[in-house]
Amino acid sequence: MKIYVRPRQKVGEGAHQPMFKVVAVTGKGEEKLKMEAGHFRKKELEIISADIGAEIVMLEPNPKESGKGKD
Repeated sequence: MKIYVRPRQKVGEGAHQPMFKVVAVTGKGEEKLKMEAGHFRKKELEIISADIGAEIVMLEPNPKESGKGKD
């Protein structure tokens, strides 16, 4: 199972907000993972992935899109 995440674009330094947005979760067979929140702190993602045996895949943000749209 893999959890794909990317850094949020509207979080500033010291903002005390979750910094990562979950983009997708993959798995095989009957494994299912329901994510209740869309934004997570790095430590939260590490705990979840360790518990379910998933790999965290960090996606790079697109510099052309920085600051555009809702996050």
